[in-house]
Amino acid sequence: MQPSIISGSAGEIDPLLRGKLESLAAWTEHWSARRFWLHVGVILLGAGLYGAAMGCWRDPQQALYVAIKFPLIILITVIGNALLNGMLAPLLGLNIPFRQSFSAILMSFAVMAAILGAFSPLLAFVVWNAPPISQATQQGATYNFIILANVAVIAFAGTTGNARLFQLLTRLGGSQAVAWRVLVAWLAGNLFLGSQLSWILRPFIGSPNLPVELFRATAFRGNFYEAVFHAFMQFFND
Repeated sequence: MQPSIISGSAGEIDPLLRGKLESLAAWTEHWSARRFWLHVGVILLGAGLYGAAMGCWRDPQQALYVAIKFPLIILITVIGNALLNGMLAPLLGLNIPFRQSFSAILMSFAVMAAILGAFSPLLAFVVWNAPPISQATQQGATYNFIILANVAVIAFAGTTGNARLFQLLTRLGGSQAVAWRVLVAWLAGNLFLGSQLSWILRPFIGSPNLPVELFRATAFRGNFYEAVFHAFMQFFND
């Protein structure tokens, strides 16, 4: 029995990564605990590897912390917005049950995490060849470049995952207009919660002037958007 479970789960990874709409639509219609844990496992592994690559520039302990926190952000975002997104879908013209909307969102984040996991060796290579973080923070440009590179990779992975989600919503709703409305509404909630969670659960890259720690004492000061804008402006001013 155990080999069949493993082979069945492995056989579902290919349709997930390829975004095969027939398989994805069928999965949302029929709940499977095994498939649910497969998607959670992809998120834990992919986002965990990327988080470790992100944090290793500062310290191995920082890499461990980020490997734990980064998948946690994704899972909390999925769970935190599940009820809201499930209610928005029927209001915007997509009459699907809560379980189906939850499965669709979870699959889109699993695709995102798989892409992040694929980028983790590249990020680790960049960090390995970068100057020590203490020198990079003094020079400014390298530090801000790595921050913006991480934002760009995460944005790319998220965009790809949501592109698959849009295709799935179009198939489920039978209309691109309905799919667009639902996707935009879901994205607004996911972006707000996910980005602010990333700010609260910082540090990720870390700073040589501050100790390695799981959470900052100033976790609730400022916000994510202000920090990204500041890094963007500093990068082009240096």
